[in-house]
Amino acid sequence: MTRALRLTTRRALSSIPVLLIVVILTFLLLETAAGDAVDAYLLSIGGGDAAIAETLRQAYGLDQSMAARLWLYLSALARLDLGWSVAFDRPVLGLIIERLPNTLLLMGSATALAFAFGSTLGILAGARPGSLRDRLLSTLSLVVYAIPGFWLGLVLAIVFAVQLRWLPTSGIETIASGRTGLSRAADIAAHLVLPVGTLALIYTALFLRVMRAGMAGIWRLDFVLFARAKGLSRVRIVLRHVARNALLPLITMLGLQAAAMLGGSVVIESIFAIPGFGRLAQEAVSGRDAALLCGIIVVSAVLVILVNLLVDIVYAALDPRVGTAERGA
Repeated sequence: MTRALRLTTRRALSSIPVLLIVVILTFLLLETAAGDAVDAYLLSIGGGDAAIAETLRQAYGLDQSMAARLWLYLSALARLDLGWSVAFDRPVLGLIIERLPNTLLLMGSATALAFAFGSTLGILAGARPGSLRDRLLSTLSLVVYAIPGFWLGLVLAIVFAVQLRWLPTSGIETIASGRTGLSRAADIAAHLVLPVGTLALIYTALFLRVMRAGMAGIWRLDFVLFARAKGLSRVRIVLRHVARNALLPLITMLGLQAAAMLGGSVVIESIFAIPGFGRLAQEAVSGRDAALLCGIIVVSAVLVILVNLLVDIVYAALDPRVGTAERGA
């Protein structure tokens, strides 16, 4: 427990400058973009004169210099204030808190399914490298991984929602259904089947290939050859020695793919009209809402850092050499 706490503290402290760099670069990139939220707002209402635009920029602090706005933003961020959304006329933090749970539910469900099925199928493929089962699973995973996510989502929606009418086509739940408790949970689960399935299929193929490749390399190590020489059953060797050690690179890949899965949710949420983090980012871009987009990127960076921190803790628990090596260094 002490080693895990020490590792967590060290990782958390090292993440602070990373987050600060992300915030500053994001702010500067958004400031150099053409136009601002006031321009987008005036365009949406049919236009306005220069006096109205100037008044709105003064009201939202957009008339100040870039350095002054950056300092004000960093000061507000230290108080957990992500600013004010011009497009929605609401605090950015409130919008993010409202949309984030839907994205976390989508990502969490897809990650759990992909990890469970990917690791299981990877064990089946890697248990006998070069066998017919191994070749079939490897080929199938390559085909699935090569399919674009948006195309896979559209095909699944057309087949299961439009033609067969087995599942809802869009949304996170039935609007104004009045359902509560288990009935509402079942309705949300039905709406999530297609988007979660789309996202999970792609990463199942990736995790399968990583697990299979890891097991293929471990079969040639000395301790596995020794276990086979002792006469241990193949099932015991696979589960207790080969698969267990092959999980380490898979867990590392899980942390590395956190940002990619968060980015992939933007496409999935757009296809299935899920009011989540991804669609909020799309709306922020279309509305040129720099404050909202900057808040979304900051929260996304925090989520990726937290996921990688959790991965480091799990990795240290599975491999005691991690914390020991760092302490010795």
